[in-house]
Amino acid sequence: MFKKLVYIVLVTVLLVSCGNDKLFNDSVVIPEAKWDNRMLPFFDLTVNDTLSDYAFYLNIRHLENYRYSNLYVFLHTEFPNGNITHDTIECTFARPDGSWMSKGSGTIRSAKILLNPALRFPLTGSYHFEIEQAMRDDVLKGITDIGLSFEKQ
Repeated sequence: MFKKLVYIVLVTVLLVSCGNDKLFNDSVVIPEAKWDNRMLPFFDLTVNDTLSDYAFYLNIRHLENYRYSNLYVFLHTEFPNGNITHDTIECTFARPDGSWMSKGSGTIRSAKILLNPALRFPLTGSYHFEIEQAMRDDVLKGITDIGLSFEKQ
């Protein structure tokens, strides 16, 4: 009986761990938590599957003493055929009362911003993403990491 229970638990763990298939998950560290608006973190992704849907996230880590309640970024995307798109994204970190919506403890907070719950890549090939900070500060203090992730639905 005990062996059967261990086997069932082991199979369940394996099935659950395979349920969230990440196509891509990467981030760039912002040196000294000072994001110069001339620094454009970039990510390259090769896509072979144009039939599946992916949840598309922008992942941001910021210091607890970050002075704003939000962050504006420009997302520049180059498609395999050379077409380029530009999107403006607002990431909200705090509620109107000033409490953080982003998760964390100590001095670092993490925000996982859903950009598209069911993104389907239109073309196979190489995609190039660049993220540009679009705040009024030339050097934005308090952002420690920025990244992208795509999770198969």
